[in-house]
Amino acid sequence: MDPRHRSGLLWAFVGVLLFSFSLPLTKVAVAGFNPYFTATGRAVIAGALALAVLAIRRVPLPPRSQGRPLLFTMLGAVFGWPILLALALERTTSAHAAVIAAFMPLTTALFAVLRAHERVPRQFWLAAGGGTIALVVFSLSRGGAEGGDLIADLLVVGAVLSSSWCYVEGASITKVMPGWQVISWVVVLALPITVPVSLVLWRTTSSDYDTTGVQWTALVLLGVSSMYVGFFAWYRGLALAGTAYGGQVQQLQALLTLLWSALLLGEPVTVLTVAAALAVVVCVAWAQRSRRAVVVAPEE
Repeated sequence: MDPRHRSGLLWAFVGVLLFSFSLPLTKVAVAGFNPYFTATGRAVIAGALALAVLAIRRVPLPPRSQGRPLLFTMLGAVFGWPILLALALERTTSAHAAVIAAFMPLTTALFAVLRAHERVPRQFWLAAGGGTIALVVFSLSRGGAEGGDLIADLLVVGAVLSSSWCYVEGASITKVMPGWQVISWVVVLALPITVPVSLVLWRTTSSDYDTTGVQWTALVLLGVSSMYVGFFAWYRGLALAGTAYGGQVQQLQALLTLLWSALLLGEPVTVLTVAAALAVVVCVAWAQRSRRAVVVAPEE
């Protein structure tokens, strides 16, 4: 494995590590805020931080040619994934949603091949499919077969597709600007929407909650880490390792989330959890080894 690819996988893992705190932090935050305010509020926090960073670094406006991919990245990262998932979870359980969400690394790889024309061998698809199956079986074992609802399932499918597409669109911009600038412009461009929506939600729902300092801290951490800083590492990793290969590291996210849920929220970790973790790690490593088939293959 060449140093560039190895570095990319490390950066992608750091991004996934930060993303994996999202669910436990959200569980804490929604106890003190409206769920929709949690989604838009964290985007406002990320946007305000990004605006300050861009101003301090005196970063020029992105070229007009990058407007389309920035828009698609914004729609998926700021609105599509969090809102569609929130709507789905009003109708079904998180365990059931996790069954469909397990396909995200696979759909990300598919979009990378279709949109970015990345080359991957058959062995890669076998490894990616194996990791996905392991996650699906694990989710089913935790009650994911229950709570089925067609509308909820379609909403989760929409959330997965929008998130995968925004990963690929955002990664495509890293060819011309650093990943931290990509996510900075994404959340800043969303401010004209997220700020007024957050203000309306706060004025109409805040009286329904008795918000504590712990819940405010969780919301701020969501905005800083999951919505902003995590993408610094994630997009850098995808740029170095390739979106298809770097995206497979995300298979570890669900398992890391369970680890934090166990440590922070007292949720149990079973033998099956450990077995699923080992299976996913093996499949991620297998997917990375398949890259050799592309690297050594002669050009046609």
